[in-house]
Amino acid sequence: DVAYLRSVLPSTTDDAFFDYLATLDASEVTVTAIPEGSVVFPRVPFLQVKGPLLVVQLLETTLLCLVNYASLVATNAARFRLLAGPDMKLMEMGLRRAQGPDGALSASRYSYIGGFDCTSNILAGKLYGIPVRGTIAHSFVMSFRCLEEVQPRDLPPRAGGDPVDLAGLAVSWLQRVCDLLQTPPGKANQGELAAFVSYAVTFPCDFQGLLDTYCVRRSGLPNFCAVALALHQLGYQAIGVRLDSGDLAQQSKEIRGVFRACGSHFQVPWFGTIPIAVSNDISEQSLEEFRKEGSEIDMIGIGTNLVTCPLQPSLGCVYKLVEVNGSPCLKLTEDEEKMTIPGMKAIYRLYDAAGHPFMDLMALEEEPSPSAGQELGIRVLGQLEETTKVIPTTVEPLHRTYFRDGQVCEPLPSLPEVRTHAQLSLSLLSPSHRRLHEPQPYPVAVTERLHRLFLELRQGS
Repeated sequence: DVAYLRSVLPSTTDDAFFDYLATLDASEVTVTAIPEGSVVFPRVPFLQVKGPLLVVQLLETTLLCLVNYASLVATNAARFRLLAGPDMKLMEMGLRRAQGPDGALSASRYSYIGGFDCTSNILAGKLYGIPVRGTIAHSFVMSFRCLEEVQPRDLPPRAGGDPVDLAGLAVSWLQRVCDLLQTPPGKANQGELAAFVSYAVTFPCDFQGLLDTYCVRRSGLPNFCAVALALHQLGYQAIGVRLDSGDLAQQSKEIRGVFRACGSHFQVPWFGTIPIAVSNDISEQSLEEFRKEGSEIDMIGIGTNLVTCPLQPSLGCVYKLVEVNGSPCLKLTEDEEKMTIPGMKAIYRLYDAAGHPFMDLMALEEEPSPSAGQELGIRVLGQLEETTKVIPTTVEPLHRTYFRDGQVCEPLPSLPEVRTHAQLSLSLLSPSHRRLHEPQPYPVAVTERLHRLFLELRQGS
């Protein structure tokens, strides 16, 4: 690394500088942070780094790279989870649209933290233990032309016994299903039926259908029902279908009606509850429309609008110097929102009697901690000209020390633990702060002492 820097820095650079770079030691750095998966509000420092100036300057780009996209995707995923509700299954499937393979892996990991249930990215499953899910592809369905192409086609009953020609059994069921649905069997695409049979022979315990390669009502749906009922006759149970085009909410209701009709008519009780998954450029607006119209959707696959975050393509986390050799410092600007809050700080979350956080409070590190039930005089950012009095029911210190003297000094949570913590953090917010449309602003405040320091530095500058 030093040799490379010699090749790109000016030739006049003192050799002693390169000798100094080789002595840098990250063990002199101390890192405190708000636990991963916590809800964090604007202006609150979620991570603080202490150490030799050059070392902490070198860490700036690395830390921001690790935090910005990760927080953006986790936040975006949390918004989708809030809109979908707790019972809807959400599958991340953005690998083909993500910002390269590294971005795709990050998106899988951090959308899982944000509340998604699974990913289509098999490598993310291997590396991080995220549950993996997927469905068959249109290209697979289209690769078949007729039932003669299905090899093998025999499937033994689940309870044991002689293998049965599943293709022939599916054809007989297709006639019965079409009679029930009052649709001509000849309209059902034979290549699609062959694809479903081939998949079912290979994965009889995990059969699922992609219904919209040709026509959902006249082909995909009757073909799926025929193969699923043939499997049922042999003791197996289909696990679901997927829609990828059209009016997804309306189609899901129509498909559910067909499943219930088949379940009732053919006396197969579980048939009416076959899970229905949807995809096709799903956005926040899509979820709002599903909820408004009503649907029978059980799982939603979201890709582009999750991993590329079109509503806000980047997150503006910043890394600012607030103290040098014990002397607080302040970045001044005409834009008050971009002014830094000086000094090393402790961060507290204040809770009301209902258990909801109602304010985050920044204090100088050496100040005594606020206490529950104690009246506090504070200054809310954006309203610094006036003092506000608050009495918290509970006070939670947010920062923990994670790295000191070259050692990790706080147990690092597993990915499922971070995900659980993220969902808990969101659930604690009051509904007025959690809603996505016109939420009540969440106040962030400073103590009177920190406010005085801010004024002194500002006036001194």
